[in-house]
Amino acid sequence: MSGDALEPVSDRRGKLRLGSLIGVPVYLSWSWTLIALFVVVLFGPQVQRLFPELGIGAYGIAFLYAVLLLLSVLVHELAHAASAKAFGWPTTEIVLNLWGGHTQFGSFQATPGRSLVTALAGPAANVLLALGGQLLMVTWAPDGVGSLLLGIFTYANWLVAVFNALPGLPLDGGRIVESAVWAATGDQDKGTIAAGWAGRIIVLALVVGVVVVPLVQGRPADIPLIVILVMVGYFLWTGATESIRGAQLRLRVPGLTAAQLMHPAIGLLNTATVADVRDRPSGTLAVLVAPTGQPEAIVDETALARVQGRDASSVLAAATARALARGAVVRATDAGRPLVDRLAAVDGAEYAVLAPDGTVCGVLRQPDVVQWLTTGRRR
Repeated sequence: MSGDALEPVSDRRGKLRLGSLIGVPVYLSWSWTLIALFVVVLFGPQVQRLFPELGIGAYGIAFLYAVLLLLSVLVHELAHAASAKAFGWPTTEIVLNLWGGHTQFGSFQATPGRSLVTALAGPAANVLLALGGQLLMVTWAPDGVGSLLLGIFTYANWLVAVFNALPGLPLDGGRIVESAVWAATGDQDKGTIAAGWAGRIIVLALVVGVVVVPLVQGRPADIPLIVILVMVGYFLWTGATESIRGAQLRLRVPGLTAAQLMHPAIGLLNTATVADVRDRPSGTLAVLVAPTGQPEAIVDETALARVQGRDASSVLAAATARALARGAVVRATDAGRPLVDRLAAVDGAEYAVLAPDGTVCGVLRQPDVVQWLTTGRRR
């Protein structure tokens, strides 16, 4: 298996650097040991039955199964990386993990054609390896364990190639669907959503083929195959779902405006008292500003309510306020990607919103933005 070829840049935790190939760092995730253990437990007894003279060494041969699969995935990811580098896309690393692997990129501008070529380069490389393995089986024809390992290598590459060519995200073949819809609509995110749904359909088809059909035919359940289905199905379904959600979020970004999601507010000088704040118009928040008009803090309604009535005229509202992070100011007219970038650049979750004349007109809260981007609804 192999993950999506277009992954966000990740950190280095839980990974062992194996080296660098074609100028790209290669990491092995510790999660790979789980799939290696599964392969050893599943195939070790089978190898022992075929070659009883190996004894416990049969499990070492089974471990080589996992290594051959790992090498097949590595070649797959190197093909992704090589094609991406040919297009000038920054390739940051290759990670081999529980689900196979993925190639991670930095920021780049893609086109439907280039995205498709980069994605399908991986399966194409595995097809070449599989054909090479079959040629060796005919021309070299090794005996015993050598024949077994060569057969496994050939089978593993056919498996990686065919599995990843299935037309649904997060598999490479999902780029076929994505690129087709992208080319037809001019919108990559619409293509991603379509390919994500195709990935979900593939999961349902696998469930029908592996579980439902044998059940209807009265055949006994193939437990090892069902375990593999659960692992693969989880990988596909979660990957497809993440792709759909990410694309839906990006489609909503252009329609995001600060004025749309802000809570109405007024600006008061930072010398204002609690009594001054309580005199504000109903339904508005209070933002304390410096004499220059720079927003400094947002009055906390809970803290404000704790101040006794007789103290309201002597207690400064600043004593009941939460300080704004440095630069936590946006304009009511800010919208789309520039607004998202602005919010992401500030270390805070609340932002004062300024009207065109520079006065405070609202408060924008990060959870409201996240809620709208992820669901299309306001909190």
